Amino acid sequence: MASRHQIVTRGVPVGGGAQISIQSMCSIPFTRYGELEAQALALQEAGCNILRVALPDHESAEPFKKLRNALTIPLVADIHYDYRLALAALEAGADKIRINPGNTEKTHLKLVTDEAKARNVPIRVGVNAGSLEKDLLAKYGAPTAQALAESAQRNVELLEQLDFNDIAVSMKASDVRMMVDAYRIFAKNSPYPLHLGVTEAGTLRSGTVKSAVGIGSLLLDGIGDTIRVSLTADPVEEVETAKILLRSLGLYDRGVEVISCPTCGRTTVNSIELANTVEREFRDIRAHVRVAVMGCVVNGPGEARQADVGVTGANGEYVLFRGDKIIRHISPDNILPLLRREVEDIAKQKS
Repeated sequence: MASRHQIVTRGVPVGGGAQISIQSMCSIPFTRYGELEAQALALQEAGCNILRVALPDHESAEPFKKLRNALTIPLVADIHYDYRLALAALEAGADKIRINPGNTEKTHLKLVTDEAKARNVPIRVGVNAGSLEKDLLAKYGAPTAQALAESAQRNVELLEQLDFNDIAVSMKASDVRMMVDAYRIFAKNSPYPLHLGVTEAGTLRSGTVKSAVGIGSLLLDGIGDTIRVSLTADPVEEVETAKILLRSLGLYDRGVEVISCPTCGRTTVNSIELANTVEREFRDIRAHVRVAVMGCVVNGPGEARQADVGVTGANGEYVLFRGDKIIRHISPDNILPLLRREVEDIAKQKS
C-alpha cells in the first residue's frame, strides 16, 4: 500500500518505494538566527533528512534564504493562512511548503501553485484535527478519522483542479487511533506520499510511546513515506527517536542499536547506566552495529548472539564478546574504550 506517486525535495525522494525519510522542525524563531542555524545544523548532523521551519512573517524570508543556503538537506516552509508568505518562501528558495489549501482563496492558491510548479517545489497538504473545516465538524459532530480523511481529500482536489500534483499529505491528531484510522482510510484511494505523525504527542517519554504506536502501526501496514516524531523536547531527540523507531521495523540500517536486558535479581552490575551511556556516546557511529549490554552471565554470550558485539558482567567483572565467543575479560574502566574499538572495527567492515 506504499504510495505510488513520488515527490522529490532537494534531491530527497519521498514515496514511490523510496526509503522512509526522517523529518523534524526547528523550535527557534528567525529573530534568534544564530541559535536557529546552530539547531538546524545539529539536526542535519543527527540524521534529519528533511527540516521544517515556521515562516510567520515577511521579515523571516531573508533569514530563511540564508538558512537554506547553510544546509545541505531540504528546508520546508511552514505556512499558515497567508498565501503571500508562501510566495515569499518560494522566492527565498523553499524546497517544499506546507499549507492547508482550504484556508486560501482559489485565485490566491493558483498564484502559489503556479510558482511552486515553475520552481519544481512540492506542497504538503497539512490537515490537523484541531483545525478541521466547520462544515466537517458539523457533519461528523466532532473531529473523527473520516473527517480528517475527507478534509485531506478535499484539499488535495483543490490542488488537482489547478493542475498541481506534486503533493504530499498529512492528517495529524493527538488521538493515536484517530490518526491511524484516518491514514488507513485515505491511503485506500490515494497515490500521494504520506507524511506520518502524531501531533501534540507530548513529552519525550509519552510522545515517544504515542508516536511509536501510531507511526509504527501504519508502517507495519505498508502505509507512510516520511515521518516526524513530534516531541516536547529538543528536536534532536525527535530524530534519534525516529531512527530507533525505523530501525526496529527494519527500515533503517544505520547507527548503533543497543540490545540490553531489562535487569532482574541476578544483576550485580550497573547495566542500566552502561546501556544508556553506550547509546549516548556511540551516536557518531554511522554503520548499523548491534551492541549488547547485558546484566549477568545468564544473559551474556549465547542469549545475545544476535548482537555484533557485547559486554556483560557480574560482581564488578566484565567480559567482551562477539556472538557466543568471549573475546577478553575487561575492567570497568576499560569497558567504553575497548567496546568502542570493537564497534569501530565492525563499522569499518560494514562500510
